[in-house]
Amino acid sequence: MAVMDSSSGIGSNSVLAHVLRRCWLQRQLFFKLLRRDFAERYRGSFLGVAWSLLLPLLSLSVFTFFFGVIFKMRWAGSDGSLGDLALVLFIGITLYNFLAECLNRAPGLILGHQNYVKNVIFPLEMLPAVMVASAVLTLSATLLIILLLQATVGSGLSWTAVLLPLIVLPLVLVALGLSWFLSALGVYIRDIQQLVVPLVQLLMFISPVFYPISHLPESVRFWLKLNPLAWVIEQTRGILLFGQPPPWQSYLLCLGASLLIALLGAYWFARTRKGFADVL
Repeated sequence: MAVMDSSSGIGSNSVLAHVLRRCWLQRQLFFKLLRRDFAERYRGSFLGVAWSLLLPLLSLSVFTFFFGVIFKMRWAGSDGSLGDLALVLFIGITLYNFLAECLNRAPGLILGHQNYVKNVIFPLEMLPAVMVASAVLTLSATLLIILLLQATVGSGLSWTAVLLPLIVLPLVLVALGLSWFLSALGVYIRDIQQLVVPLVQLLMFISPVFYPISHLPESVRFWLKLNPLAWVIEQTRGILLFGQPPPWQSYLLCLGASLLIALLGAYWFARTRKGFADVL
């Protein structure tokens, strides 16, 4: 059952396959950890899991009032209503919050489970995967609310809404790869958490959470499209709100880049995990 140190000598694609295979073979442990992680996030709170939906809705109310009422902002391609603007912003906030949660939690993940490090049979690589899966549950619930809002008070759902899992997949792979990388790095560099927090905040402003990419100068637009979060936000809005299928060539490039990030994150974790016990 132990994770073989020899995995550090194989390719990154083999490491990722090894990690996913272990998660599948030990899926009972995976789901047990997933239930525990999801429950611990809201343990002791009065509203429990409802906070995961109420907080984004509260943020949405503030930003909609700020941009839609005070600054009279309207989104190109929509019908110009305040409701459409709210849905556009809600999608951006939801996807950003998913990635931000994973990045903010990752550096302290192994440090917060030091008792597992000494246990040589425990698959440590499963911890970041469980954390991302827990965040995916919250993301799925929020996206379901967006679908219901678009179907009832919006302009209705297009057939392109069925593409939602495909469009979100690259962002999940990015979150997984960066979580493996940061959770391992956080063991050796304890101050990484202090650096990640402001960088995650900066990520909100270099992603089209509150603005469309089309409003930026062409020279800036190219660099912003290299941000996987930016691509996923734009395409999610396209398929859910405007009935626009994604450009498939662009999708394959984004998926390939996201898979590469996941591969490198898994490889980094496998190479560095053998020193966790010595550091801790």
